[in-house]
Amino acid sequence: MTGPVQRTGSVQRTGTVLLTGAAGGVGTFLRERLPAHGHRLVAADRLPVPGDPDALRFDLGDAEAVRAAVRGVDAVVHLGGISVEDGFEAILDANIRGTYHLYEAVRREGVRRVVLASSNHAVGFHPLTGGTPIGSDLPPRPDTYYGLSKAFGENLATLYSDKYGVQTVSLRIGSCFARPRSVRMLSTWLSPDDCARLVHAALTAPDVGHTVVNGISANTRAWWDLSSARALGYRPRDDAERYAGAVLAEHGELDPGHVDARLIGGHFTETEPPGGAAG
Repeated sequence: MTGPVQRTGSVQRTGTVLLTGAAGGVGTFLRERLPAHGHRLVAADRLPVPGDPDALRFDLGDAEAVRAAVRGVDAVVHLGGISVEDGFEAILDANIRGTYHLYEAVRREGVRRVVLASSNHAVGFHPLTGGTPIGSDLPPRPDTYYGLSKAFGENLATLYSDKYGVQTVSLRIGSCFARPRSVRMLSTWLSPDDCARLVHAALTAPDVGHTVVNGISANTRAWWDLSSARALGYRPRDDAERYAGAVLAEHGELDPGHVDARLIGGHFTETEPPGGAAG
């Protein structure tokens, strides 16, 4: 593996990138696409990574295993953890304690760049503004324990940036699928190709400190502003509008009174964890 992150001109260059959560949906998109942007990936997950027998296997709850995985890499793209709502204890172990273990590992091993998968659900209870693009400077207002864990991750990234110099770009990802699955996703979609472009920009932009960006494509119906992402060098090329005809034919227009049209987090604001709030 290569040494510390190197600078060429004003652009940061990365060598080896640890990709946690590599067996998941977004992780699979990135495993297929990031190498074309010049990154050498080390895939990691708690589960087997299809097609990669050399992928690392460990649980984020195992601090020593996390540190061993981080040792010698130049940057980390952290997708690992639970990606939907769950009971608090499960979220605590995988998303909160696991992310802490990751940041402690990168601090101790001298890794200077993390790209953190945050989520729009970190700010899910903020209302949609009905025409004015929403910036990435919204304060946390999580809609679930899952969203709470993402708000924690953003705050942890700020602490490690200010105190230890670990630079992070937190991606408030909308909906990253092969194509939009609902009318709401015509606004929140992040295409797989644009996801790779966004992560590449987050890995290579200089002097990011802790920067929070919205993670969507260049959607005609976008609710969120991409200024902070574009400032990193992100140039989205895809637009969910190409799927609008088929999506609207299947689902019809979104009711303005529906929670999916009123709040950033949509139906997550009404989602209870398994077993209810006390579960």
